[in-house]
Amino acid sequence: MNSAQELATLIAALRTLSHDAQPRAALATLVRTRGSTFRRAGTRMLVLADGSVVCELSGGCPQRDIVQRALEVMTNGAPRLVSYNAESGLDVLMEMGCGGELEVLLEPLLAPKAMDFVDALADCMAQRRSARMATVFAVDSAVVPPQRLLWCGDEVLYDSIGDAAVMQAIFDAIASNDAARPVALHLSCMQGKVDVLVEPVAPPHALIVIGDSAAARALLPVASALGWQTTLVDHDPERLAAIDLPAGLRAVCAAPDKVRDALPLDAHSSVVVMTHNIERDMAYLAALRDAPVAYLGTLGSRERVGRMRGDVQLKGIRLHAPAGLDIGSETPEEIALAVAAEIMAVINGRSGGPLRDNEGAIH
Repeated sequence: MNSAQELATLIAALRTLSHDAQPRAALATLVRTRGSTFRRAGTRMLVLADGSVVCELSGGCPQRDIVQRALEVMTNGAPRLVSYNAESGLDVLMEMGCGGELEVLLEPLLAPKAMDFVDALADCMAQRRSARMATVFAVDSAVVPPQRLLWCGDEVLYDSIGDAAVMQAIFDAIASNDAARPVALHLSCMQGKVDVLVEPVAPPHALIVIGDSAAARALLPVASALGWQTTLVDHDPERLAAIDLPAGLRAVCAAPDKVRDALPLDAHSSVVVMTHNIERDMAYLAALRDAPVAYLGTLGSRERVGRMRGDVQLKGIRLHAPAGLDIGSETPEEIALAVAAEIMAVINGRSGGPLRDNEGAIH
């Protein structure tokens, strides 16, 4: 599936395209994958009329073949499901070298209404709402123009399916599936056998960096490159104003007792406290101990961390300390890399160990 950064890029491109009275593009979506593949189900690539793309899938032979087929659906105007497996697309499959199989939905975008769902998706992301999106792409094995449903809890945010029975079948099926991963379902409905891709929609990860240290400043461009919504926090307004922040990042002046009021924290947020003043670090951590964040970490030696954990106000706190993966980091930039890598491992539910020791899926 697309990262939140990729999804934001796609949304922006689709909104621009929707303002064209006669758009000409195609959306390529991986709807099913089996075995080892270069991306997971739910990953999308926008192909424009000149063959250029937004959000590359692989950059190699499979992508070139998908682009060529996408140009064909722009011409004939009909959606198409392309399989790369032992029976079809074998030459491309062999060049992939991954050993997996995949199915790609190619959806022509030849009218503004084909992108009606994008505004609802953009609003959902802007409001930092976790939602799910279902895309119906085939009925009785015949590919149909995709119909979509976007919902958050019990609230439907967008619906072009318009069939209560299909919607209920989707809801019932999802109740017994892992909502954390995209899943392609084959459902029995009044319409017939319906193929639908259901995927989670999560807001961009938000990183809050508290402190004015060199490592704190080094972490900002790393987080920005990952597409995280990054905020630098300091208690000193003059020092904060003097920092030259990377584009798109914001600064918040907040002392420990005001930090919870100043920051909208949620399950898609991480906080790293790195002021290099142990008393101030502990004050910030104490204020954040029950915050609903995915990751809370702080820098320090084992002796320093032991002192923090022994403090009564931090007893039992769920804390990553010393923050970062063990990669031998020493410089501010190396520390920033180690911390960002640990945050990514945590939010993706991974251990952070070498890929060679992982016998499961890489993606």
